[in-house]
Amino acid sequence: MVDNKGAQPRGTGTAIGPALRAALFIYALAWAPCAFAHPADPVHTLVQRLDLERYKTTIKALTRFGDRRQGTQRNRDALDWIEAQLKSYGCTNTERLTYQFGEEPPHRVAQLPPDNGQPQFNVGGARARGIRAKTGVNYDPNAQTDARIRALDTPPAVPGGRQEVWCTKIGATHPGEMYIVAAHMDGIGFGEAANDNGSGTALVMELARIFSNPDVRTDRSIRFILWNNEETGLNGANAYVAQRGKLQGQEMPAGSGRYPEPKWLGMIQHDMMLFDHGMPRADGTVSPQQRPEADVNIEYQADSKFAAQSRDLAIALQEANEAYATDYPAAIGRHMTNTDSHEFQDAAPAISLRENERGAQVGNGWDPQWHQPTDVYATYNDKDFRLGLNAAQTTLAAVARLSGAALK
Repeated sequence: MVDNKGAQPRGTGTAIGPALRAALFIYALAWAPCAFAHPADPVHTLVQRLDLERYKTTIKALTRFGDRRQGTQRNRDALDWIEAQLKSYGCTNTERLTYQFGEEPPHRVAQLPPDNGQPQFNVGGARARGIRAKTGVNYDPNAQTDARIRALDTPPAVPGGRQEVWCTKIGATHPGEMYIVAAHMDGIGFGEAANDNGSGTALVMELARIFSNPDVRTDRSIRFILWNNEETGLNGANAYVAQRGKLQGQEMPAGSGRYPEPKWLGMIQHDMMLFDHGMPRADGTVSPQQRPEADVNIEYQADSKFAAQSRDLAIALQEANEAYATDYPAAIGRHMTNTDSHEFQDAAPAISLRENERGAQVGNGWDPQWHQPTDVYATYNDKDFRLGLNAAQTTLAAVARLSGAALK
């Protein structure tokens, strides 16, 4: 059903009779035909290939590697598994970037600001509201009550070489231009890093699977990247920009039609896709249930060099959500911080999805699982997973439109 402005109501509604339902359907077709995806629409077909159970299964598989903390064997094992999965989807042109990393920087508990009546702001520029609880990283293995997970997560990070993996859907007519669809695969906190960021990693992998289907053609290229070292300060994304940025748009070798690093048309990051349970209560606790007005956050940085283009990219995703997402609407915010898209914001249009105004909300106690032993698969329910699936629908639909996707 649609309203008279073409919007598709989502969530729980009031039951209506068959006759009224039929009348409303005819009215909707007359006044808002664009709100219904035509069966021949290739974007609709691609979105239909997303499946909640597959998405959940991929997250569950990632949690077998524990928190996937960078610099550990479990991180390397997870990276190998991700690469093997990408190849099994048909995204066989996988590549790895190698860089060096030393000791992890210390993570501190976020302190509550003084109650002096003055508004507080985070590093992304958003005003902090609803601060009720301290946040930080759990480094105490004994805080994890599950012995299996505790044993898996105990080996510490060791300085040395690091890697991250990607694969590319090569555009048929403009291979030298691409959209980057990305998430970080590392986590911390002595949990399973199910939400932060198995949820984003699984989303990117699912999109790689769908776009790699042999019946899918795109005009422009799409690169699916799984960053490492996000939790230590966005180091993996920083290394990619430093090593690959200068190669953009160069045909190598000349006349070959091959572009090792196509021009960045946009970078879309996915981080913490599942949790939107609202502001902490007065006692610091958070509702165990997702809030009824949950949404897919799309954020760009208003003071970045590519702010206008990033805003336009965010709008493209919001419009795709309106047309194709099944359950949850999208909301655009102007403050993007503390995730890998930050490293691209002054080099290309860059946005991030679903962090829930990360600095102003998640960083101020709105997500009690953030970097904690409770960030395990069993913590989340189907409403949480479906929120992540709606983010996948949003990005898939937008990227399909932007890249000129068609079915052969």
